[in-house]
Amino acid sequence: MAKGLLFSGQGAQQVGMGRSLYENSAIAKALYDEANEVLGWDLKSVCFDGPSEELTLTKICQPALYVQGFALFSILKERGHMDDLVAAAGLSLGELTALAAAGVYDFSTGLRLVAERGRLMQEACNATEGGMAAVIGGTPESVQDFCDKFGIEIANLNCPGQIVISGEKDKVMDAVANSKEAGFKLCKPLNVAGAYHSRLMASARDAFADFIKDFDFKAPEIAVYTNVTGGRVSDPQEIKEMLVKQVVSSVRFEDNLRNMAAENSLSDFAECGPGKVLAGFAKRIDRSLNVSPYYEFDELPA
Repeated sequence: MAKGLLFSGQGAQQVGMGRSLYENSAIAKALYDEANEVLGWDLKSVCFDGPSEELTLTKICQPALYVQGFALFSILKERGHMDDLVAAAGLSLGELTALAAAGVYDFSTGLRLVAERGRLMQEACNATEGGMAAVIGGTPESVQDFCDKFGIEIANLNCPGQIVISGEKDKVMDAVANSKEAGFKLCKPLNVAGAYHSRLMASARDAFADFIKDFDFKAPEIAVYTNVTGGRVSDPQEIKEMLVKQVVSSVRFEDNLRNMAAENSLSDFAECGPGKVLAGFAKRIDRSLNVSPYYEFDELPA
């Protein structure tokens, strides 16, 4: 049966991630060892042992999630569970993992892109006073009107009834304080380092555009979907442009999943990464979709 593949985004990381893969799979061990060489610092010790404050840093958690997601995919592939793979997508950072799984670039190229993206976004966070909040119980239209009123932006359209807003911290907090009045069920500030997927990331976008331009991208071997439009993208140059835009654009994950399912006649998906976050979104997007989340080695099918 045809299968889709989903990769987790920032915020899903947890101390201990990847350890069971490293200890039980030669292919995962090789990927973590290669990652340490490519990065020039000890990723696996931060993933396996923390501390949590370090793993949560944007410049660290992005490579951490990329390597673990790709390791899970590689084990599934080695065991023959990816033979019927037809489409892939990811949440924000997870899109870069999806592109590696689709053969757009190899593992180490993707890791270099992810590490630089994380570093630049960390710099942008440090240079701006940004914040984010999750809005529960609004429509895209009502939340957009709400954002316009406070001069902030929609960062994520995750699933029906869950939208994330982003912008200057004081404006986001002002919006949170006025959210009940606007008719939303809940508006909860998120514990994040900055205003991801907003104009406050413009410096990261510009520097990432400069960094990515010399890398060689190939046409994907399967259907891949971009967060920027929610639709399919296949031209290597357009894929680059979408990765650059994605840094400051809304993540349209709901559209990604709906389009993947409809255009590829998919009902079965594998989620690679911690937290079962995307499986949770999928339940709220379309209950007929079956998402199997994989995180620890013993969860993987033989």
